[in-house]
Amino acid sequence: MGDPKTHGEKAAARSVVITPSGKSRQFESGGRSVTFVPLSIKRRHRTKLIVPPDGETGAKTTTSIDLPLVRTLGKAFYWERLIESGEVANATELARLFKLEAGWVSEVLRMTLLAPDIVRAILEGRQPRHLNLHAVRGRQKEVPLNWQEQRRLFGFCSAGTRC
Repeated sequence: MGDPKTHGEKAAARSVVITPSGKSRQFESGGRSVTFVPLSIKRRHRTKLIVPPDGETGAKTTTSIDLPLVRTLGKAFYWERLIESGEVANATELARLFKLEAGWVSEVLRMTLLAPDIVRAILEGRQPRHLNLHAVRGRQKEVPLNWQEQRRLFGFCSAGTRC
C-alpha cells in the first residue's frame, strides 16, 4: 500500500516554493515550444499574485484598479495639501492628528513624488500587475526620485525602448 507519511511530510509535499532564477528562456523540444519564466508568488490580501522577476514587466492589464493603492494615493495627496496649506506643520504632526504611525505616514507621503504619468496610470487602472501598494511605498526597494528611474523600476518602460 505504500509508506504512511507523517503530517509534516504531507504538508511538505503539498507546499511549493517558487523562487526567481535568472531570465526567461525559450526552446523547442519535440516540435513543441517551451518557455521557462522565473517568477515568484506573493500574497496580496486573500489572493496570490504571480510577480515577474526584476527587469521583466509582465503583462499589462486593460483595467485593473487597485483600490487600496488608489485610496492610499488619495490620502497621500490630501495629506500633502494639509501640510502645504499650513493646517499641519509636518508628517509627525499629521501622524499625531490622525493617530497613525509616523513612519507609515512618511511612506505614504513619499507617494506624492511619483511621476505624474505613473499616478495617472494607477488611477486609471493601467499600472503593471506587479505594481502594488507595497512596492510604491518603498518597502521592497526605495523609490527613486528620478521619474525615469521610477518608470524603469515599476515596469512602465518596454524592454529595449528608452524610458
